[in-house]
Amino acid sequence: MKVGLFGFGKTGRAVATTILNNKEYILEWVVRKSKTLDHRSAPEFLGMESSEPGLIYSKDEWDEIASNHALDVEAIVDFSSPESIYEYGEYARQHQITIITAISSYGAQEIAYLKELSQSTRVLWSPNITIGINFLIVAAKVLQKIAPYADIEIVEEHFRDKPEVSGTAKIISRHLGLATESIKTIRAGGIIGRHEILFGFPFQTVRLSHDSISREAFGNGALFALDNVCSKPTGFYTMEDLMKPYFEV
Repeated sequence: MKVGLFGFGKTGRAVATTILNNKEYILEWVVRKSKTLDHRSAPEFLGMESSEPGLIYSKDEWDEIASNHALDVEAIVDFSSPESIYEYGEYARQHQITIITAISSYGAQEIAYLKELSQSTRVLWSPNITIGINFLIVAAKVLQKIAPYADIEIVEEHFRDKPEVSGTAKIISRHLGLATESIKTIRAGGIIGRHEILFGFPFQTVRLSHDSISREAFGNGALFALDNVCSKPTGFYTMEDLMKPYFEV
């Protein structure tokens, strides 16, 4: 399957690496805001041996890409910025191209537009697309249904200089119906990222935790999304929608 990638920052590069290492997908092109890497090969820039083109373009060249059928793709993976959806959305709608977007800062207008696009193609949106975090959320929601009387605490740990409360922790709290103000934070040393959901029962404790190790985890999540959503009908999907069938044991 041919894939186009929006975004080539630290996370985008890790995602590109993951796609290039998977033989079921071909990284056709990369679109980024800056022009500094125009027309370079993403595999070459990343120091990888690959026969895939993965040519890098600036956003200013998007219209040319969209009109060049030699660069057509079957899916677009987005790790760029909220406004990018307006650049490629109509292209995806017209050609029924699957959209996998991991933008965490969409506003109500962008979310409404994604749902509009999903009437014509498959759209998956996940503010944190890692498999681990999404498994954590679904498992926590199952346990919350089993034991609604349990006390629940969310604890997030990050590096010393991270000022704000983790956006992922806020997402977890919303899924569990908890106040974001109740999230416990720890800042110490160079911790990359750890999220824990603690369930306090009268006579036992359950802890669900996830540790971030590398940004390639976002690439693995994007590939999981591609593997599972591309066979589904047109519509709007979340990672929870894709994971729920796996809980039917």
